[in-house]
Amino acid sequence: MSSQSRLELPSLSLYIHVPWCIRKCPYCDFNSHQANDDIPEAEYVKALRMDLQQDQPLAQGRKLTSIFFGGGTPSMLSAWAIGQILQDAENIIGFEKNIEITLEANPGTFEQEKFSAFRTAGVNRLSIGIQSFNDQQLQLLGRVHGRDEALRAVGVARIAGFDNINLDLMHGLPEQSVDAAKADLQQAIDLAPEHLSWYQLTIEQNTAFYSAPPVLPEEETLADIQDAGIELLAKAGYEQYEISAYARADKRARHNLNYWEFGDYLGIGAGAHGKISFPVENKIQRLWKTRLPKHYLGAIASQKISTNLNGHQNVFGGGSDLLLPEALPLEFMMNALRLNQGVPQGYFSGRTGHEWQLVEGSWQALARQGLVEIDRDYLRPTALGRRFLNRVLQEFMVDKR
Repeated sequence: MSSQSRLELPSLSLYIHVPWCIRKCPYCDFNSHQANDDIPEAEYVKALRMDLQQDQPLAQGRKLTSIFFGGGTPSMLSAWAIGQILQDAENIIGFEKNIEITLEANPGTFEQEKFSAFRTAGVNRLSIGIQSFNDQQLQLLGRVHGRDEALRAVGVARIAGFDNINLDLMHGLPEQSVDAAKADLQQAIDLAPEHLSWYQLTIEQNTAFYSAPPVLPEEETLADIQDAGIELLAKAGYEQYEISAYARADKRARHNLNYWEFGDYLGIGAGAHGKISFPVENKIQRLWKTRLPKHYLGAIASQKISTNLNGHQNVFGGGSDLLLPEALPLEFMMNALRLNQGVPQGYFSGRTGHEWQLVEGSWQALARQGLVEIDRDYLRPTALGRRFLNRVLQEFMVDKR
């Protein structure tokens, strides 16, 4: 029996990368670059427009369900720039009704008039990079804001009219105790955001922390922080719907859900990545743009056209990779099993092009170990499976099937 099924077109999102920040944080491995001079804003907006025009055929008739401005620090851009980018996106691709539009912002960039203008321009969700409310920790993390600025930022956002706010908060910070982590989290809860991204600090390659690592809490302390934080969030009415994502009712991050449900997304801007399904050819590609801002902006003048695997042409460098059919089950599960509720079972065939029978044996083996389940036609990990997710994912590697 063939394992091939019919690939479907999933929902489509747009990621927009703004590569500049005020200062590079020592833990950050994102494509971000300190802005020493004025940001070439108008030039970048023009490049993004051209980038999106070239990617328009990849939408294949779909409209956007969500947009996410990431970085770097997108809130360094003016409201004019954000508004122009959104207008271009609506004109070139189109918006679904009730589209979610998120802008990442750092407390050091908050100005009342500017954020009111962001809201008027169409941004309807803010993701504020707090990281900690402890001034000593913020200094160790290389942040440009302090506790008072963090608290003020949320107030400014509310006055500006934002009723959907996410706070980014780290735990497992240098020498952090359980009580200190709980105090940080409680302060975030007291600000009543609709969404909290609460995740552990990890040391990544190509960062200042990797070259000179700080002293982090012991594994036992990290586990105690995790358990105490989950209990605290649950008591406050936040549902954990993904490994590090907690939300009030109906305030889950739709853009991130599209990633985790193995949806499609366009990526524009320096170093931006995308994932696109092609049902006719029954294949999925990942695409990316050239990384350095100066190369990205210089691409317009150079007009050096590159062609990806599907014949799509662009002048912004980067490249593309075909996701091999045999790798798709693992790619799918790596995303879908991050979600506590999982995803509909039908998503597996529709979004990988494989029949369920290809992985049914692996799923049943994991189910016998109490790591996964199919509940009301949803594929989901159990609480035990979420704790040992790496063990679960090993079962879907090519050499295990």
